[in-house]
Amino acid sequence: MQYRKDSRSGNELSALGFGCMRFPGGAVGIDKEKTEKLLLRAFEGGVNYYDTAYTYSGSEKVLGEILEKNGLREKVYIATKLPQAMCAGASDFDRYFNIQKQRLRTGYVDYYLIHNITDFAEWEKLINFGINEWISAKKGNGEIHQIGFSFHGPQHDFVKMLDAYDWDFAQIQYNYINTRYQAGTEGLRYAAGKGIPVIVMEPLLGGKLSNLSREAAAVLQKAQTGFTASGLALKWIWNDPGVTLLLSGMNRGDQLEENLKLAETALPGNLTEAELKTIEDIKTVFNKNFKIPCTSCNYCMPCPRKINISDCFEAYNNSFAFGRGAGMFQYLSSTGFLSEVPHFARDCAQCGECESRCPQQIEIRKQLKIVRRRLEFPGMKVLRSLAMKIIRR
Repeated sequence: MQYRKDSRSGNELSALGFGCMRFPGGAVGIDKEKTEKLLLRAFEGGVNYYDTAYTYSGSEKVLGEILEKNGLREKVYIATKLPQAMCAGASDFDRYFNIQKQRLRTGYVDYYLIHNITDFAEWEKLINFGINEWISAKKGNGEIHQIGFSFHGPQHDFVKMLDAYDWDFAQIQYNYINTRYQAGTEGLRYAAGKGIPVIVMEPLLGGKLSNLSREAAAVLQKAQTGFTASGLALKWIWNDPGVTLLLSGMNRGDQLEENLKLAETALPGNLTEAELKTIEDIKTVFNKNFKIPCTSCNYCMPCPRKINISDCFEAYNNSFAFGRGAGMFQYLSSTGFLSEVPHFARDCAQCGECESRCPQQIEIRKQLKIVRRRLEFPGMKVLRSLAMKIIRR
């Protein structure tokens, strides 16, 4: 494992951090046994930074229990986040923070973030609530060691955020597709220029850079880099000296093992010119098919009409990457075409609740109409009716 120094605290942080939003599990919740095996293997492999949040269902509690059970709390750095969008006043700061400490079974948080800043007005609201004084008090009594924020807004607001407070670190969405999106490369450079450590989330764009289209995969295969699609994407992040660490949401053992191996050479300047050229070629092909910039974070959920928004968008994007037929098949499957009550894109009530929660600021209502036009087809109701009759026989 390679380590990079947090210049503000002096902490040596593993170049690979464990993103805890997507622990293994299913409809019944997190699979604690599988998660424990992954976390222990990650620790054994040198990972010392674990990122969770108040809004990651069950994540803080499971992480806290596993770290306590195995005596690891003092050996790792925990990062979690204040749900700022849920704060209606100063009293909410302590209310959520105390719940988080209880869930995590700890008296302090190593890296605490203001979660999901999408515009500067959200920070101004918190200032009016007294967030500056609250942070000062928590850092003063040792309950918070490092303070930062996670960002999903436009670049100019990222710069304003960096200048508005003496931050210890910042967390941005960044990958070789998002160089001009949100904070982007210029934001990363600005933070580095101020000596602010940068944590990278979504290095694989919600897994999209692992599952390349046939055309993009052919570019990678022809280049013979020796890396998988995900491996090349992670190495691209580590290639930048302005990045302190990247977070990977590893929920399978093979993913973890590949990433641990990659992290052994996670050094700035580690990619060759040929490898960088391959990434640019993949990027050109990828952008032709990535029509809706959804990362499948599911912050938009639940939908009041029970539409699986991220699956609809993935099917739409895949209809360009793998063919319209493949996209339609995925769409029908994800909408519950053969269930008693399917939920199609056309069922959108245009309430807009999802858009207020989307970190990517996608015009979800508009995009669902586009999904409907491409993936729903005449005779779909008749086909479903016939299929249901056959199933019920």
